[in-house]
This record gives sequence, structure tokens and C-alpha cells, in this order.
Amino acid sequence: MINFKQRELSQMLFDKLKKRFPELELIDIIESPENSNSIWVNVIMPDDEDREMASELSADINMDYGYHFLVLSSPKNEKIVA
Repeated sequence: MINFKQRELSQMLFDKLKKRFPELELIDIIESPENSNSIWVNVIMPDDEDREMASELSADINMDYGYHFLVLSSPKNEKIVA
């Protein structure tokens, strides 16, 4: 189950990405089915965008707070189910 801080940080991660890529859409935020310490931020992101920024931001959160976040990009109308 995602705790309050994880939810807050995942929303902060998405907000920072949205500021850089306004066309991003949030699908959902879920706990990884493989590892309960990992949170998946599932977004719709155009294929040609720079994905390194998401990795850098999630690595910063990991270093600062100890939570692992993974930003997953899905095609429109597709939802990743845990």
C-alpha cells in the first residue's frame, strides 16, 4: 500500500515532469507488483520526448528519501495493472 509520503513524492515527480512536458497525462500511481518498495508512476508520454529527465528526478528522490520510483510510459488508453 502506498503511504502518504510516497503519494506526495510521486505527485511531485509527475508535476516536475509535467512542467517540462505539458502534454504528459497521468494514468495512475501504483505499487509495483514485484517489489512493494517501488512505486510506478504511469504516464502517457509522446515517444520522442527526453526520458532521461524522469530517471534523474526519480534518482534524486531515491537519494533524498530512500523511495524508488519508476516512470512508465504507456500509449493512450492503456493502463498498466498491478
